[in-house]
Amino acid sequence: MTLSLKTSLIRPEAQRYWELLQVLVARNLNARYRGSFLGVYWSLFNPLIMTGLYTAIFGMAFSSYYHNSLLNYVLSAFTGLVVINFFSASTAQALSSVVNNGGLLNKIRLPMSIFPVSMVMANVFQFAIGVLPLLAIVTLVTSRNLVNVLVLPLPLLALTLVCTGIGLLVSGLFVFFRDLPYFYELITFVIWVSSPVFYPAAIVPATVKPFLVLNPLWLVIESLRQISLSGTLPDLNLLGGALLSGVLFSMLGWVCFSKWRSQFMDLL
Repeated sequence: MTLSLKTSLIRPEAQRYWELLQVLVARNLNARYRGSFLGVYWSLFNPLIMTGLYTAIFGMAFSSYYHNSLLNYVLSAFTGLVVINFFSASTAQALSSVVNNGGLLNKIRLPMSIFPVSMVMANVFQFAIGVLPLLAIVTLVTSRNLVNVLVLPLPLLALTLVCTGIGLLVSGLFVFFRDLPYFYELITFVIWVSSPVFYPAAIVPATVKPFLVLNPLWLVIESLRQISLSGTLPDLNLLGGALLSGVLFSMLGWVCFSKWRSQFMDLL
């Protein structure tokens, strides 16, 4: 009886959370793209422009690492850029989400984690609409294997988990430390530079690689590239490492956020 009662209480709570999440995601997207011509497709247009820029500057220099193919470099740079753009946008928007909604939290009782999570989910939605279809086409053409297309969402799931965990972590820290955005810009830059976005991972010295693997995006980018561009079946070690990283970061963020949230209302 006790177990069934707990289950019946959990289900309405989960349903309420899901309904709130949908409302907030819709609100975030409407506010972000009100009056915009391209709307959610900016998530595709921006990395395409940056890919063209990187190709013009670094394409010929690094093409030898991609079987002397400039097209391979273009595709590799694009996959790295969509990951780093997703990470930067999601976590930066999540950072201020709790503080920005402090007035609402003082009036209505809401689960505080819903705000950073909704920021990440809004970016997941625009990624799924704008970038994912193009990645699926590239994967199908390159691998000619439906398995790779079906597995493609898994590194993106790992990316979502990483962003959710870090989003929860920084949104909680921002309640206590209002200078955090300035410091976080530096952290984001370090993560961007240490991710193989515009350069091949092969040029990184062996003595440095163990430190760069600590970068939560490294395995995600390499796994996504291996699935979508290598033409071979998914590397389960890379994919498993990316998913494990995602789970660990999401757990870290959730544990820290849950521990701190009892102090939030005094500071909002």
